[in-house]
Amino acid sequence: MRSLHPASVAVRSLSRSLNTGFLFFVVGVVVSPGGNGIDLLSVFGLVAVGIVVGIVYEFAYYQRFRYDLTDDTFDVTSGVLARRDRELPLGRIQNVDIRQNVLGRVLGIAAVHIETAGGGQTEVSLEYVSEDEAHRLRRQLRRGASGGKPADDALEADDHTTASDAGPDETLLFEIRPRELVILSVFTIDPGASLLGGIALSFASGFDPATLLPGDRIGWLPGPETGPLVLVWGLLLFLLAAWVVSAVLTFTRYYGFRLTRADDELYYERGLLQRYSGTIPLEKVQALTISKSVPFRWFGYAALSVETAGYAPGQSDSRGTESAIPLADADRVNELARAIEPFGPADLESPPRRARERYAVRYLLVVAAVVGTAALVARYTGVVDRWYLLAAITVLVPLAAHLKWTSRGYQVGDRYFLTRAGFWRRTTKVVPYYRVQAVLHQATIFQRRRNLASVTADTASSASLLGRAATAHDIDDQRGLELQADLEERLQERLRARKRQRTVGQWFREADDGDSSDEDPSPESNDDR
Repeated sequence: MRSLHPASVAVRSLSRSLNTGFLFFVVGVVVSPGGNGIDLLSVFGLVAVGIVVGIVYEFAYYQRFRYDLTDDTFDVTSGVLARRDRELPLGRIQNVDIRQNVLGRVLGIAAVHIETAGGGQTEVSLEYVSEDEAHRLRRQLRRGASGGKPADDALEADDHTTASDAGPDETLLFEIRPRELVILSVFTIDPGASLLGGIALSFASGFDPATLLPGDRIGWLPGPETGPLVLVWGLLLFLLAAWVVSAVLTFTRYYGFRLTRADDELYYERGLLQRYSGTIPLEKVQALTISKSVPFRWFGYAALSVETAGYAPGQSDSRGTESAIPLADADRVNELARAIEPFGPADLESPPRRARERYAVRYLLVVAAVVGTAALVARYTGVVDRWYLLAAITVLVPLAAHLKWTSRGYQVGDRYFLTRAGFWRRTTKVVPYYRVQAVLHQATIFQRRRNLASVTADTASSASLLGRAATAHDIDDQRGLELQADLEERLQERLRARKRQRTVGQWFREADDGDSSDEDPSPESNDDR
């Protein structure tokens, strides 16, 4: 049984003592007598007690935390007040992530997070072990998950392996370039950056946007007219602050991004202040997603995501968007995607033209709702004066419907099912037939009016649970039934072919084992004969 790194006590105590210290501070303020004011000595005494309690707890946690890697399981024993014993079958381990914050990189320690198939949350966390131990665990856990022997002599040999020589047989597949990192940072909007940008703007303005307004330039305006100007100015500053914070966060997140391959696994590393690394097992790949957002398409760039069973990169906020390629030239992205799944050229079939008419009607209804809402607001509040000018956006409806129609398509290949959807963020999904779990034929009441339907190839990826499965949208209803039957038939063909390959492979392995057992390699036996 092994234990955590001794430095984990200090790192974990830093966070734990702050939490308990703040809790005891609140308790001290509440119970402090109010007649003569707050008793600062008592409050700070309770804070000190809270800090000591946090440190003692983390030391006990370190003393009672043990883990062991066997031939079949990864065993973890933890808990201070209540003990918890866990056995993770190596065959169910899906992903092993290594994370290092700034303090961890200085102390040479890292956190190891282990996920199992069928869930997107971390099953076991080791906070913290040495860098060498983190890389050793990742190799041995992934080796055990792929059917190898991770224990005994293999573990002893890896005790002398350092992080620098962790993968001498790794092949570099991708490394982000400075220009790509800059473009990715500038045009990526992080949803969490809006909150951080708003907080930064509030502190900068003293919670009053008018203080940031250049007063010498608006002095000629009457008082009532400065209200909308201050509102617009504050909104612009908020958007600017959100954009700056988002660019900085994206830059630090993907700084030094590199992707390598060792055997049948992809390894990624990224991060400036906090370093992340993890694995993508190729044998568990469910689908590939090639995305091209509007700003990146201007520069000819694209991104590649790999979805595996029960885990879709990017679904966990602790890891961020774990893409195989966050941003690169479209040709490089397609080349790497075909190296993972060798699909052919994407010659997609578009939906029928009546689907475009459906999109136009949908957008006209949206415009009518916007104009009608503006008319009601103008009538009962007087805030909007010329509300009828909003009807001018009707001229954009045919263009929007056409762009949506041209952005959708599908292809039924020999080994893969390809779909494409989205204009602002155009995504092309590549799904191997043997990964399909179910084929769904759906038609809403509005689709049935135009004899349209949608066909979805569902996989074991959690992206399917989030509504991002490979779907051929708004195709002819009869063609949809034929496509559903075709996909199901191809699925069964691929499953039979893979079963034959495994059977033949197993037969040859048994034959080789039998031949080797018939031979006697010992020189004594040869001499006797």
